[in-house]
Formats: sequence, structure tokens, C-alpha cells
Amino acid sequence: MSQSAHARSFAPPADTGGRRNLVGLSRTEMEAEIAGLGEPAFRARQLWHWIYHRGATDFAAMTTLSKDFRARLADTHVLWRPQVATAQQSQDGTRKWLLRLPDGQEVESVHIPEEDRGTLCVSSQVGCTLTCRFCHTGTQRLVRNLSAAEIVGQVMLARDALEEWPSPAEGRQLTNLVMMGMGEPLYNLDNVVKALKIVMDPEGLSISKRKITLSTSGVVPMMARCGEELGVNLAVSLHAVTDNLRNELVPINRKYPLADLLTACRAYPGVHNARRITFEYVMLDGVNDSPADAHALVRLLRDIPAKVNLIPFNPWPGTAYACSTPAAMDTFAAILMEAHLASPIRQPRGQDIMAACGQLKSASQRLPRTARSVDTLAALEKEKPLPADTAEEGL
Repeated sequence: MSQSAHARSFAPPADTGGRRNLVGLSRTEMEAEIAGLGEPAFRARQLWHWIYHRGATDFAAMTTLSKDFRARLADTHVLWRPQVATAQQSQDGTRKWLLRLPDGQEVESVHIPEEDRGTLCVSSQVGCTLTCRFCHTGTQRLVRNLSAAEIVGQVMLARDALEEWPSPAEGRQLTNLVMMGMGEPLYNLDNVVKALKIVMDPEGLSISKRKITLSTSGVVPMMARCGEELGVNLAVSLHAVTDNLRNELVPINRKYPLADLLTACRAYPGVHNARRITFEYVMLDGVNDSPADAHALVRLLRDIPAKVNLIPFNPWPGTAYACSTPAAMDTFAAILMEAHLASPIRQPRGQDIMAACGQLKSASQRLPRTARSVDTLAALEKEKPLPADTAEEGL
């Protein structure tokens, strides 16, 4: 299936009536929306400030707007973000949210705090297009793509939970963004681009493109567009050094084999020694973790500005794989470092709440075609708050 056909088949529910959601609109769309109400363009800039800089969830709080205009907006529009179905906090401080969408589907996002940064792992699809063998998310069939509002809404919800409104200039708990949650971002690139441009806007959420990383399993035709339109950091889920093994672990390799993928990496816009591509490599015991594999990886990446994240395999129920031993991972890393390839071994975070890399999954399933024609905002209008004990679980 082509990327355009995929986007049509798995599109998020259309906004077909009721009050329109202002969250997720581009600046141009916001201006058009406000012009349609007979208001001047500067009103759109005011709304942008209130929504994305101050995090307003109620038009009544927008005190720089007239009371009459606020009342009109409340009649015709909403300020929606995903609803927290459950929230959990790990012993290491990692927080995971299961988020309910207007059509009842669910996704997960994760905040990982560190001493000098805080990283939010954002989902781009309900389920996943791909079926990577070592990944728990890959066992859930793709349900649908997320809309721009549902993507940027994850960032806004995290800001809510971290109490980071207005958008702080310094001392942030949410400094970095990784498109590494549920789904393959490049199979939903239109919505991802729209959402990340909102996230990067300096007059709103204001997260620099240098603090954003998009992870792909290797959708080769879309990689250049990602670099050209967003200029964010690229991470590639590699996990194997031969086509035979990668065909098994990352089945998209059968369509875009290693030679094509690495050619696209060399051509990624803006890549250079100071701004390298990250190659993610999950360490699977007896599968891809031998010294020979490490030497082969050095050869594969020898002419690409690269660093390698070695990821200890995070187990999940029913998996056929086990994590490499600490000795095997240390030997593997030493070979890469000797070849001047930065190769940190990632410290697993949030394993006790299934929030670690490759562990995200929701119970959502793809509905029959006749049940998918959901009026998103009509569903939102009927949405009832979840019980407090459910919404605050684990906090």
C-alpha cells in the first residue's frame, strides 16, 4: 500500500459537525477560522497565545478577548486534549498515560525525567503499521492514524500534568520530544508534520527542532521529506546488520532493504558530524549481539555521521526473545567505541509499568468500516469525565 493510500485508509475520524476543535489547527487554519467569525486576524494570534503558551482549556480564561467573543467561541468551538484513562508512575519517576480519544480509541505516551532534561515519548498511531518481532506495540494491529490535534494534545496534556503553563523559558521538566511511541510516524507524516510545526512554534509550546527526534523503522521514500519539512533529528530502528535477519525482526526491510535505507540516511537533509543520525539497536540474546555483528555494524555505518543507541531488550508477555547478557552488551559497545562510534547502552526506564522502549500497547481494535464513521466532536460532546480514582491511578 502506498503512503497516500495508507493515509486514506487509516485516516483519523473527520470533524464533520458540532463545535470545532481549535487545538491542532495550523496558524493559517486558525486565521481562517477566526475570519469566518468576522473577527480580525490579530484575534487568531491571541488565541494561539492562550492555547499554546498559556495552556488555556476554557475560553472564559482568555481575558484579553471580549466577553462577547469568548461566549461566541464557547458556542462554536472547543479546546480539546486527550482524556486520561489511567495514569501510572514508575519507581524511577517515569510517568505513563493511557489516553482516551473522542472515538473511544486509546494510545499511550510516556514522560521520562532525568537530571538535566525531561523527554516525552509521543505516539503517532493507534496500534502500529508494522509488525516488528521484538516490539510489544507491533503485536497490536494498526487501528488508525492520529490527527494533529491528538498528537499535539499529548504534549499539552503532559504540560498539564507537569504544571508547566505558561510555557517556561527555563527549568522545564519537558525539554525533549521523541516520536517513538505507538506507531510509525512516517506512515502518518502529514499529521506529524502539522503537529510538530505547532510544537516548534516559538510563540507557543516552543520546543526546538534540535530537541525533537523522530524514529522510523525505515520508510525510505518519506525520510527526505521529513528532513526537509521538519529538520528534526532522525533515529532509525536498525536492529540487524544483514537483510536476512532484519527481514525477520523488522519486516518493512523486505520492502526497503538495508542498502536503500542507508542510502536514504546518507542523504538525510542536515546530517553531518555535529548532527548525527541515531541508529537504535535492540540487544537480543544470541540473535544480533555477537562480536561479528558489532564489527559488521561498524562497516555498515562507516561513512554515515552516526551514533548507536544500544537498547537492552525490554520483555513483554509472550515474547520469544531474551535480553543480551551484560557482558555481551559491554563487548558489543566496546567494539563500536573502538571504531569511534558513540554507543551508549540505554538505561531501561519504566519497566515496572510497561513504559520502556518497545512495551507500549493499548487494547484498541480496528472497527468494521460501518462503525468507523464517527462524528468526532459529537462523540466529544457526549464524553463523560472518567471516575477520579481511575484517572488518577498510580499518581
